[in-house]
Amino acid sequence: MTNEEQGMSLDEGYRPTSDEPFMSERQKEYFLKRLIDWKQEILRDSKETLQNLQEDSGNHPDLADRASSESERSLELRARDRHRKLIVKIDEAIRRIEDGTYGYCEETGEPISVGRLDARPIATLSIEAQERHERREKVYRDD
Repeated sequence: MTNEEQGMSLDEGYRPTSDEPFMSERQKEYFLKRLIDWKQEILRDSKETLQNLQEDSGNHPDLADRASSESERSLELRARDRHRKLIVKIDEAIRRIEDGTYGYCEETGEPISVGRLDARPIATLSIEAQERHERREKVYRDD
């Protein structure tokens, strides 16, 4: 077994906790791996979607089949657009890990809880700042 494989097997069950120093090297490696794996999964899914769209570009003589196919195509294209935006956010999170700002709230500068980052690795706001943001958004949306 190589050192790389040993390191991976040792850390396989690792989950960051608030008992550790915040954004320790181990935590940074954990979140970097999560982000890279997530991005690769999205890229794989997008590639499959693109292949499906290319395969299903045939003519449908039946109007109902054509409408159904167009509806599915529209949904897949919207999903691809969401994936594209998500990849941008993942890349931004990876840059923040590299420059040392990952895990800190963009609004307050305070650490974002490890639990929140584990649930949403692209988070840029603490729960409190996110809630304030959503309340402000709701107030302006209701006007």
